[in-house]
Amino acid sequence: MPEGHIIHRLAGQNRQAFAGRPVRVSSPQGRFADEAKAIDGQLLTGAEATGKHLFLGFEEGAWVHIHLGLYGGFTFGDGPAPEPVGLVRLRLANDGGYADLRGPNTCALVTDAEKAAVAARLGPDPLRADADPEAAWRRISGSRTTVAALLMDQKVLAGVGNVYRAEVLFRHRVNPHRAGRDLTRREWDAIWADLVALMREGVAAGRIDTVRPEHTPEAMGRPPRVDDHGGEVYVYRRAAMPCLVCGTEVRTEEHAARNLFWCPTCQAA
Repeated sequence: MPEGHIIHRLAGQNRQAFAGRPVRVSSPQGRFADEAKAIDGQLLTGAEATGKHLFLGFEEGAWVHIHLGLYGGFTFGDGPAPEPVGLVRLRLANDGGYADLRGPNTCALVTDAEKAAVAARLGPDPLRADADPEAAWRRISGSRTTVAALLMDQKVLAGVGNVYRAEVLFRHRVNPHRAGRDLTRREWDAIWADLVALMREGVAAGRIDTVRPEHTPEAMGRPPRVDDHGGEVYVYRRAAMPCLVCGTEVRTEEHAARNLFWCPTCQAA
């Protein structure tokens, strides 16, 4: 499932392609046809992300709420738009280009109040200027749940997925099995600041890179990472491989229904 940096990047791409201009809206697949008709031809007034939720705003006050889920994705192209291929749930188009949405978990037309209700269920998003890290700290500091599970709970922290979870805990030498209430305030402040910086870099690059300069392939004389995730990382999907810092084998286990990765030496209990 795409992590929050991808959703914020998609918001930017939609703003660049369509904001401030009338947009032709259709649903070639047909599952969003009535909703598309209701906003067809309106101005796109904005596009924003909250965690893993994307919202496209239209001039009469409606929003298209999109959650990609495991299989959803956008395709952008220059105009004129070609005939749609495959199950295109939503197509946005103008004379300059088009965007096709396929396979989302959610694609719904919502009101301002419904949009606000979605946001109210989520924790702070490190990529939003209005995020309040104190809200996440209150939940984490009072919880017996593991830090690893808390960082993946979208009600606690919005937009952080499995890659950022594993990597930020490694970067701060925090054992993922520690209870949230055992995390110090200083550790939390450092984790939050690091997530803000890493995720902003992810928006700009379109991929997740978390290794420090001294651990890049060039600095270490090692081959670059080969993985469909892309990006240079310390522990994510590196199970049984040597830690880039200490050489210990990276471990993995199923934790809160997701694969967890950590170094037992660098992140000792």
